[in-house]
Amino acid sequence: MEKILLFGSLGVVTVIGAGFGYLSLRSPNHLPAESIQVPMTPENIARGEYLFTVLADCDGCHSERDLSKFTAPVVARGRGRGWQLPKELGLPGDVVAPNITPDVETGIGAWTDGEKIRAIREGISRDGRPLFPMMPYQGFAKMSDGDVQALVAYMNTLPAVRNPLPRTKLNFPVNYLITGAPAPSRNIAAPNKANKLEWGRYLVTVGGCGGCHTPMEKGEPIPGKQFAGGEPFVVSSYKAVSANITPDTDTGIGKMSEAEFIERFHQYKKYAQDGPPAMTAENFTLMPWLSFAKMPSEDLSAIYAYLRTVKPVNHSVETHPQK
Repeated sequence: MEKILLFGSLGVVTVIGAGFGYLSLRSPNHLPAESIQVPMTPENIARGEYLFTVLADCDGCHSERDLSKFTAPVVARGRGRGWQLPKELGLPGDVVAPNITPDVETGIGAWTDGEKIRAIREGISRDGRPLFPMMPYQGFAKMSDGDVQALVAYMNTLPAVRNPLPRTKLNFPVNYLITGAPAPSRNIAAPNKANKLEWGRYLVTVGGCGGCHTPMEKGEPIPGKQFAGGEPFVVSSYKAVSANITPDTDTGIGKMSEAEFIERFHQYKKYAQDGPPAMTAENFTLMPWLSFAKMPSEDLSAIYAYLRTVKPVNHSVETHPQK
């Protein structure tokens, strides 16, 4: 019996070892970067600025932020310079959003436009490394060709900032598991803006609403809790929890009218124009209200319409619990 147990244990160890050996040697699923030079037209750059600073919230991770003020707004001189994410967020290692300004030595100034597009939509760095999927490339994979080209066009106009940063260093086994996250994404057509639900789904996907408003367990979304809130965000001594944005009438946004939903965003326009108040434990949030306040009513209306179609989940959330 002891020999059977011994050989059984050795077999399990061998299988586990072989599994991690395979993961350590596996390359992420990817294609060569496309040979493309994005059109640097005023219209493209303007659309790209909207994507970078508002809808896709690239600022949220890749720009310097003032954590002393409500919503931790972007420090304009530090746009795109990169950010070492706070350890309090509970990430699996030291996660660094890299410098994405055109600085050649410390940013992405040496990257081709095709390499930038591949990183955004497919999660592959210039050297072939998989990116940690906190970078929401699995949502950006649905970004249309026109929008991703516009985003890169705007990024190409950012002032080059010299800001050397360390690489992301993930803990075991996450450092191996993320190899399976990237996937090729090519030839994505623009959604039909006239179709309100289709347009709303696109905005919610590219805007990453599910990423913050779906609770996670061991790095994976909890089944049945899509958009139901409950994901904690901790920075320094502050803590907030994402809200339930399903159409549940008791714990979500089911009783909120379209006009109320739009006003929920647009009420922060004054802060966006004149500057926000100080950050406190009561108002702490990483939700980019100041940026989202710039969304046009028609986009917010489409987002509201789409969220009304998702499964209602009865999930009560206290957005500002005591730590």
